Amino acid sequence: MSTSEEHVALARELAALVERRVVDPLEILFGGGPGDGDGDPVGLVRERLRIESEVWAAQLLGPDQRTAVHAAARLIAALYPGDGPFDPPDAWWGTAFGRAVARRAGHPGRDAVPFATAGAMLGITRQGVHDLVKRGKLDRHPDGGVTTRSVQERLNRPQERHAARPDHH
Repeated sequence: MSTSEEHVALARELAALVERRVVDPLEILFGGGPGDGDGDPVGLVRERLRIESEVWAAQLLGPDQRTAVHAAARLIAALYPGDGPFDPPDAWWGTAFGRAVARRAGHPGRDAVPFATAGAMLGITRQGVHDLVKRGKLDRHPDGGVTTRSVQERLNRPQERHAARPDHH
């Protein structure tokens, strides 16, 4: 996926997520909506959301690590509030937002993740994570699982390009 395709996918996903988790509940609370005679009570929020989702995507994918981590933290705090630490299901890491968070912030608040979660973050199987640990490509955490830092470092490595080998028959 190209950088611009990744940006578009992330911006769309963020807009839809904020729409579903923030804007729709506001519309319910404020009452009304398009076509009810009172106008759209959250129309300006929807317009601003279109712009902000582009900005958030640019921040998450951009070159400034600090800005990216701050944007990830703000979005997670707003979209996934709770009394406990942020601990999304493994499938979340396969979303555009999950992939961006994994690359830029790792797993927020966790020094280590289980092999299954590491696999979800990397887009590989749990067995693939075991193999990477065996080969020294990921670091095992002393308390179990894999270090979040090693997963994040692997995600941020330049992709290896393998040249085609000549076929010797």
